[in-house]
Amino acid sequence: MASVEADTMGFQVAVVVLSVRWLRYSLLLILAIFGLGWGVSVALEPTPAGPPVAPLPEQHTEAVVQVYGADVWGFRGNFAIHTWLAVKAEGARTYTSYQVIGWRRETSKVSITTGMPDRPWFRSPPILLHEVKGPRAQALIEPIQQAVASYPWAETYTMWPGPNSNSFIAWIALEVPELGLNLPTKAIGQGWMQDNHIAAEPL
Repeated sequence: MASVEADTMGFQVAVVVLSVRWLRYSLLLILAIFGLGWGVSVALEPTPAGPPVAPLPEQHTEAVVQVYGADVWGFRGNFAIHTWLAVKAEGARTYTSYQVIGWRRETSKVSITTGMPDRPWFRSPPILLHEVKGPRAQALIEPIQQAVASYPWAETYTMWPGPNSNSFIAWIALEVPELGLNLPTKAIGQGWMQDNHIAAEPL
């Protein structure tokens, strides 16, 4: 009799758990479809890239370090951004951008590309979060490159709580404090790095 009651209670608990999950996923689906002013309906509209904020290399020979952010796709963009960092050495003809991308990358999630860094992120216009120019920027480039090369979670990506793209930029900020970077609250994943940065340091 006790066994039957236990089985019945276990079944009821399972039903409640599944019902809560179904309700949660249904709500997310409704938000994604109808947008409620946030989601897909907004994301599919053309988003102007806005004026360029990266100095053109052919016009600005000085060194530049920039950190960008852009709202992530869909309703999550109301509370989360993707961040990336770009550098241009003195006299260089192009920028090098560093970011973590979590999909379609079987090995390292760290993406290193060249070109203008102030391009939209999946239709979300870039926002300049931080900038350093001149000799100070030139002195930062090598430490930044070293921080990128030593990133311990290059083959790991977890959207929440991390490590993710914002955790990567937070790693660079912690490894190169001279950069003076403070990420905004919407850079979800930076807190994970702050909690795990010391553990990653060699003894």
